[in-house]
Amino acid sequence: MSAHHPERLGKYQITGVLGEGAMGVVYRGFDPDIRRIVALKTIRKQMGEGADAAQSAARFRNEAQAAGRLLHPGIVGVYDFGESDTYGGRVAYIAMEYVEGHTLSQYLSQKVRFSEADVASLAAQLLDALAHAHDNGVWHRDIKPSNVIMTKAGRIKIADFGIARTDTSALTMANSVLGTPMYMAPEQFMGRPIDHRVDVYGAGVVLYQLVAGRAPFIGPHEALMYKVVNEVPPPPSTLEGALPGGRFDAVVATALAKDPRERFANAAAFRDAVAQALGQPAPSAVSREAVYALASLSEYAPTERIVSPFGAPFVNQGGAPPTSTTGAPPTHWDPSVLAQVESALAKHVGPLAAVLVRRAAKECHDLPSLQMRLAEQITSPQGRETFLGAASKAGGGTGGTGGSLQPGTGITSLGGATSLRPGPPTTYGQGGGTFAGNHTPVTDAVLEQAVKLLSAHLGPIARVVVKRSAERVRQREPFYALLVEAAPEAVRAKLLADLRAIP
Repeated sequence: MSAHHPERLGKYQITGVLGEGAMGVVYRGFDPDIRRIVALKTIRKQMGEGADAAQSAARFRNEAQAAGRLLHPGIVGVYDFGESDTYGGRVAYIAMEYVEGHTLSQYLSQKVRFSEADVASLAAQLLDALAHAHDNGVWHRDIKPSNVIMTKAGRIKIADFGIARTDTSALTMANSVLGTPMYMAPEQFMGRPIDHRVDVYGAGVVLYQLVAGRAPFIGPHEALMYKVVNEVPPPPSTLEGALPGGRFDAVVATALAKDPRERFANAAAFRDAVAQALGQPAPSAVSREAVYALASLSEYAPTERIVSPFGAPFVNQGGAPPTSTTGAPPTHWDPSVLAQVESALAKHVGPLAAVLVRRAAKECHDLPSLQMRLAEQITSPQGRETFLGAASKAGGGTGGTGGSLQPGTGITSLGGATSLRPGPPTTYGQGGGTFAGNHTPVTDAVLEQAVKLLSAHLGPIARVVVKRSAERVRQREPFYALLVEAAPEAVRAKLLADLRAIP
């Protein structure tokens, strides 16, 4: 290994680098006792200071404990947890199963479309693994395509139990707001008590994507929160390019019910409903044709496959270890937009931001999806919120046109879509007077008035939106922009006027 990497971690010999992300490095290792290849997931030394670092370290251990109590062919196995002294300091590591394959997010990003039988197989395998986890007192809480690996045999494995809740865990309380926003259940956004049915919801989102090719809800955080809590997504089969026929529409609708009591009672019931919709037992493995729908391993550059060790970075797909090169910037993005997004991300992940932004930009074609993809690399909830707020100011990136700020409105146009963003002070009147809302602080009285105004459009979730927005910005105009973004588009102009009228 190079001078930047250790030769050993504990008893394990380091034989290669599988991936590097914001939190640490994932190595290919060798266990001399059992004589098998393992993946060694590590946490960086610099993450060992401060409250966020302590929480990240605790979640790292929680991952080992949560996944370590599970033994199922559909879950990445955890073998060992330990710490080792290296020339760079003390490093914590998890030794886990070495898996070859691609994540479902890679298939979806490459627009691979699965047959009805393959969709049923993927869903049934995922739900069977979740049923095992739930029976053993573990809720994953972050089920999404990038945490589901498909092997060359057409079998899936669930990875990344970093924010899992166990029946003995004191780390992640039942009402903690944790997870990836696009896959979070309504009760997670609301900070209400949760149970295993958040995984049922997450699996429902994955099934929706397998059918439709996109998630049921997309957008910036506040808008996404509103949609998840209040709106019913269109049936997946009705979207352009979706799997036709509507065979799984009713199953998806039940899995995505707003009230957890109206969802499937458990993963096994969900799995059985998928088989019933298919009209026969789901195949035990995905077809070979679908598995190899991506480019062959020798043609698929490793740097485009291994994204972050806090997703599923220990997936090895052949070839040499990833290099540090970031490649040419994607041509469908305005370089200035990517530069702003990279600057915002760098505050949380350091120099690796350049690599992560370029990789994600090659697969994302609009700013909201790029933001959400990159936010997954930030493990601190507060840091993720800060990044989403900063990145949203970067403008659009569809078709290489970038975003445009319409003077005097604070409205950003994103490739045809419109959303309110914190912008410069707004100018009123012919005399060119400037409203200094950007510099007027948000007081407790303003917060209460904002809750009342927003409640008329969002209901009880308004208080949550106001609280989270106030944690991100404390000046009125950016604060109002965040609130308006969470409201239905038809009422945004009036709501903004009402908010600005608060004394």
